[in-house]
Amino acid sequence: MKYLITALLAIMLAGGCTWVKPTPGGDRVRVVSGPAQVEGCRKIGNSTVSLLDKVGYFRRNQQKVEEELAVLGRNSAADMGGDTILPVSEVFQGERTFAVYRCGGK
Repeated sequence: MKYLITALLAIMLAGGCTWVKPTPGGDRVRVVSGPAQVEGCRKIGNSTVSLLDKVGYFRRNQQKVEEELAVLGRNSAADMGGDTILPVSEVFQGERTFAVYRCGGK
């Protein structure tokens, strides 16, 4: 029983941690919430990113999953030469698609 409690505590604590970090280019990519914010920008593609949204039987905190997916999206956009991302799908089973734009410092 002692091991079970320790394991559960470790999983709950890990669920609150952020494991995904921005890359040197990804930290300069902005996340926008609507199409009006990318008017005048050039779309360069889409990026679908994913991560584990549950550990064993335990679901991770939805807000943390969304935040980490945004970081992965920013990192991917930087690799593609973009500087802005716009979510184009909802989060589903730890996956989200972003449209990647180059806005040139808007």
